[in-house]
Amino acid sequence: NSTLLTVAKDVKLQVEFNPTVVAEYRLVGYENRILAREDFRNDKVDAGEIGAGHTLTALYEIALVGAKGRRVEPLRYGNTTAITGDRDELAFLRIRHKSPEGGSSREQRFPIASAEIKTALAETSTQFRFAAAVAAFGQLLSDSKYRGEMRLTDVALLARSALGTDPEGYRREFVKLVGLAEMLQVAQK
Repeated sequence: NSTLLTVAKDVKLQVEFNPTVVAEYRLVGYENRILAREDFRNDKVDAGEIGAGHTLTALYEIALVGAKGRRVEPLRYGNTTAITGDRDELAFLRIRHKSPEGGSSREQRFPIASAEIKTALAETSTQFRFAAAVAAFGQLLSDSKYRGEMRLTDVALLARSALGTDPEGYRREFVKLVGLAEMLQVAQK
């Protein structure tokens, strides 16, 4: 905290997925930081700080309507309310935060276009692929039931494909960490 120059306090993110496009979703990580929906606009509920030069990444695993990969069986009678909506919008993002000095929260809103959906991993940015590798590593380390068929070798390959510009060497250090985990795994067998 001594080196953190706070640029935003009580930062809260809320993502609302369009049910005409997204059949189901799950937040990857941050399980201990999930707020009740009604607490999003409650300034008395504490949230995280963001410092200068820092970024925040929230990853969601989604299953699109009509696509394979759903984990929950659809309801027999469907949704009890009629779903209508613009299929051009994948989701709607709301961000609330206070200035470093405090006071009332400010809210920003951003629609996320369905056109942002990528059908192949190779079409995604290096930032996305690297974040996905880190998330997959976390899922493997915690022995998550959602890890699927991913292995440490796959995590390393994905991270290497997303090294991009790495002036501080953090991404390369992560690849080394995954390699160490692979060696430990082999040694335990």
